[in-house]
Amino acid sequence: MSVFKAYDIRGTYPNQIDSALARRIGRAYADFLGKSPVVVGRDMRSMAPEIQDAFIEGVRDGGLTVINAGLCSTPQLYFAIGHLKAAGGVNVTASHNPAQYIGFKLCREEAKPISADDGIREIETMATDSQAPSPVANRGGLEEVDVLDDYLSHVLQWSDIQRPLILASDAANGMACHTFPRLLERLNNVQNHGLYFELDGSFPNHEANPLNKANLVDLQKLVAEQGADLGAAFDGDADRCCFVDDQGRAIGNDIITTLVARDVLRSEPGAAIIYDLRSSWVLPELVTAGGGKPVKERVGHSFLKARMREFNAPFGGELSGHYYFRDNWFADNSEIILLSVMNLISRSDKPFSEMLDELMPYHSTGEVNFKVEDKLAAIEKLKVHYSDGKQDSLDGITIAYGEPTAKDWWWVNLRMSNTEPLLRMNLESDSLEIMESRTAEVMEVLGVEPE
Repeated sequence: MSVFKAYDIRGTYPNQIDSALARRIGRAYADFLGKSPVVVGRDMRSMAPEIQDAFIEGVRDGGLTVINAGLCSTPQLYFAIGHLKAAGGVNVTASHNPAQYIGFKLCREEAKPISADDGIREIETMATDSQAPSPVANRGGLEEVDVLDDYLSHVLQWSDIQRPLILASDAANGMACHTFPRLLERLNNVQNHGLYFELDGSFPNHEANPLNKANLVDLQKLVAEQGADLGAAFDGDADRCCFVDDQGRAIGNDIITTLVARDVLRSEPGAAIIYDLRSSWVLPELVTAGGGKPVKERVGHSFLKARMREFNAPFGGELSGHYYFRDNWFADNSEIILLSVMNLISRSDKPFSEMLDELMPYHSTGEVNFKVEDKLAAIEKLKVHYSDGKQDSLDGITIAYGEPTAKDWWWVNLRMSNTEPLLRMNLESDSLEIMESRTAEVMEVLGVEPE
């Protein structure tokens, strides 16, 4: 399987990605981008320094100047690109993947993502060509810049916490260990109880993927033990944040998007809010009720960021835990969304759980994954079986019966993962009974069991 994915480059070390390939990818990126300077950071994985060094040498072989940002969360790297007015930037990371993985997240200027649709395929062709290019006569220069303090000052612009809060957080031994403690030092009214705040790319406690509910168990226990107002879990490169409420419930990220969107619309009436098509119907319903313009987009950060730029949207969110901010170069940032949520809790006389209850009138499966040999055939089978439903092919297939204004409605989305060999299903209804029965029915039609 190719290491060149839909949104990034990612594979196992050293059998899929080694320093030789990293240098070739760096050169291909330089030839593709064609302008300087380029910011390059890395995460905490054991092989990351070696792979970063090789990538940097490849970029310099192509004649571009490199700014080495050192140890960097992905949001910190996005900031560095915009703040330093760089021509592009790359973070050497494999996000939430297990310890044996490494990879690259690639950007143009202003942290605009490079995806398979607009660059990764060309970079793949150049990097895997049988004839490696020779270094240019005038190799690019190299400098080192530490942007962490400037990054923290930038993020703190979103802080408006009105009263003391107790936070439980889980850094999963990932890059939040690097940035979040330093941010907390500047937050006088947040008492943090932290789990796994030691940088360790072997992920000794649990995988750095907060979407997997099994990885939230320790955090849920800590919320209860400390009587915390909320819990927050970061992923490996700290660009995603998932939430637990004061009752220990894992909260869907679409619900968090809805919560924050309503607040954004109070200061920007009529603004567009971008969301992915897996999100609960409560999101467009309440955005519309708040005077905003809900804009549905297919799954994937490159698609949402492009749509946000198109509408100059101040805020957007994905079910995966990516939250996007216009004033952050339209990029995702886990610490800004956490500050935004803590701001709201601090201004309310209700606990977090009560604030969320009114946003969760519907019943959802969340994302359910299936291993299916022929994914396109499975999607086609669902389309045929529910041919009398309202169908939308924006991303996979979405089939809807009824509307939120009526009773007993339901919808299902079935799509191919862009990052894993899986089919992903989301199903929602206003009725718990219908949600459960239709979920069983869909799985029977497909002949599958969840992963």
